[in-house]
Amino acid sequence: MKTAFVFPGQGAQYVGMAADYIAKFPEFAAVLDSFDESHNSQLRQIISEGPEEALKETRFTQPAILFHSICALKAFEAKCQLKPDFVAGHSLGEFTALVAAGMLTWQDAMHLVHKRGEFMIKANAGVPFAMAAVLGLEAAVVSQVCAEVARTSLVMAVNFNTPIQTVISGTEEGVAKASELLKAKGAKRVLPLTVGGPFHTPLIESATGWLSAEMEAVPFSDGTVPVVSNLDAAPALSGAENRYKLERQIISPVRWVESVQYMIEEGVQRFVEFGPQKVLSGMIKNIDKDVQIWNLDKLEELDALVEALR
Repeated sequence: MKTAFVFPGQGAQYVGMAADYIAKFPEFAAVLDSFDESHNSQLRQIISEGPEEALKETRFTQPAILFHSICALKAFEAKCQLKPDFVAGHSLGEFTALVAAGMLTWQDAMHLVHKRGEFMIKANAGVPFAMAAVLGLEAAVVSQVCAEVARTSLVMAVNFNTPIQTVISGTEEGVAKASELLKAKGAKRVLPLTVGGPFHTPLIESATGWLSAEMEAVPFSDGTVPVVSNLDAAPALSGAENRYKLERQIISPVRWVESVQYMIEEGVQRFVEFGPQKVLSGMIKNIDKDVQIWNLDKLEELDALVEALR
């Protein structure tokens, strides 16, 4: 039975996340304290105490989720020898996957996603934007409607989360027009999302150059396990190739459904999600109900997970 380790993206955060790992493992707390010192931030306090609005800021959300996910992974690795055949992450979770694959250090990945969050917000340059989740409509229909609206107002299908859950992103006008048309096409719901920018669209093109320059200063090693990329739903072991894919991912759709389907076609029957909540577990279940799905959020869940996987 092949196994994939997967890691969540923005939206999975909650105040108090990773508190049990910080309390139990001084070496994990030291990583967080070092980040705060080098970035003149209060991420440890925000993770532990909030306020929630601060934790929702992209520059804090992204390193917080990555930190929690790697805490869970390292605690698991200390108790279980199971190795993945593939790793993958949703949007920022792809950076976490590179840490799991040995391509990035934990500290470098936290730095990069912190800067990535800053760049994604800064790059929009004041253009009114929006994002929305479209539920209950096939992805092909969502893409078609967005393409029609984009002739006059930019909007794109950007997160292909499940066969009937797709996120759209673009200008405020484009998302509003597309939302009305999608409801008319039969979407069960179109939910506006609270975000800091039109993520995964060309509206934040500047962020790719800024992130590329930041990543050039950080060593990317070749991996020990293939990372299945959001960009093309294909695996890569090369550190240089994955660095390029991370750069382009900022302005490209997250092809999560295809990524999961690829791993299943390659023989993966078991997915283990590491990080806050169970967002990816729910998505994977809606992609293929026959695969086994496990997750590790809180430290108290670790022993039961290890026993179940045995």
